[in-house]
Amino acid sequence: MVGTATIATFLVAGAASLFMAWSIGAGSSGSTPFAPAVGANAISVMRAGFFVGILGFAGAVLQGQGVTDAVGKELVLFSAGNGLTALAATVGLLIAGVLVAIGIFAGYPIATAFTVTGAVVGVGLALGGQPAYEKYQVIVSMWVLVPFVGGGVAYTVARLLRAEGVSERLVVPLLAGIVGVIIANVNFVLLGPAGESQSIARTVAASMPGSTLVDMAIVSVVIGAVAAIVLERDMAADETAGQRHFLLVLGALVAFSAGGSQVGLAVGPLAPLLSDFQIPTVALLLGGGLGLLAGSWTGAPRMIKALSQDYSSLGPRRSIAALIPSFAIAQTAIFLGVPISFNEIIVSAIVGSGYAAGGAGVSRKKMVYTVLAWVGSLVLAFAVSYVAFLGVDAVF
Repeated sequence: MVGTATIATFLVAGAASLFMAWSIGAGSSGSTPFAPAVGANAISVMRAGFFVGILGFAGAVLQGQGVTDAVGKELVLFSAGNGLTALAATVGLLIAGVLVAIGIFAGYPIATAFTVTGAVVGVGLALGGQPAYEKYQVIVSMWVLVPFVGGGVAYTVARLLRAEGVSERLVVPLLAGIVGVIIANVNFVLLGPAGESQSIARTVAASMPGSTLVDMAIVSVVIGAVAAIVLERDMAADETAGQRHFLLVLGALVAFSAGGSQVGLAVGPLAPLLSDFQIPTVALLLGGGLGLLAGSWTGAPRMIKALSQDYSSLGPRRSIAALIPSFAIAQTAIFLGVPISFNEIIVSAIVGSGYAAGGAGVSRKKMVYTVLAWVGSLVLAFAVSYVAFLGVDAVF
């Protein structure tokens, strides 16, 4: 039986979780996906804020379980049947929330993924858990590779779109085809059996005779071909409008992916407590998704308007080059169950596309400052959460 004090602590943790979800929705995950489209005059600020909220909510519910479980259950190892307590989750979320709030009001780029990860590991180890070294290797590898992979892909795509003698009427639909192939292999909760996710390609292939892998490849190619053909015909009617339509689709996909990858940062610490309170995981994701939605609708429009002024200098081609790897990396993180900074994804891709244009708009000093802030967020959150939990636990 759950005691009154534990219920009260869980409610405080839930409030901290909702604040974290709101700040994520109002911040990078709510503002960056459509900022390039707004900067390219493909959509208005208010419409962008509306749609990014809806898409982020959908991504949280349909794809949020993987990162949620990773944050709540895989960052620190406990003996069978044990996990983060309500008090530990509360301390971790409050510390992370306060640090993020300080970063927002002080203008420092506090990365939510690094902050939440450091806070959860800090309270988990202080609670007596053991480090999950194998998971840390996967997470750190992902964090280190993101700037190189995201920036490298964005640089390559931007150079390809800028190359003389290369027809955008051919290249842009080809890129749409690649995006279509990725979409075909993205996992969705609604397509899988109970408790599992499954991709469109696997779902369709399961109903076809023959080798599943071969059938999945065929389905993926067909979906990619359809996406390429649709965009090619759109660009044939109006090339500029076709590019903007593609930019809107990419913004929608990145917003959806942001919801799926970021909601776990807000609600993940509560995951170990669900069995005690008999709360289904989908209810947790719905709550986190609503927090993202509220943040996107109340705070994102102002951020989108501000960011779109920066993105307007990119133009549609560089924006397309930045959003394609952002979508692919976010979906990879969701598949691997890795908490990842959406700022890191977007910034890396923008820097890569910027270097393709001769380094336009790329400040090395700002890059170094941002990286140091990311590392500092992780270390500070870990240290403060570890010490804070030891102090609170000693008192209560």
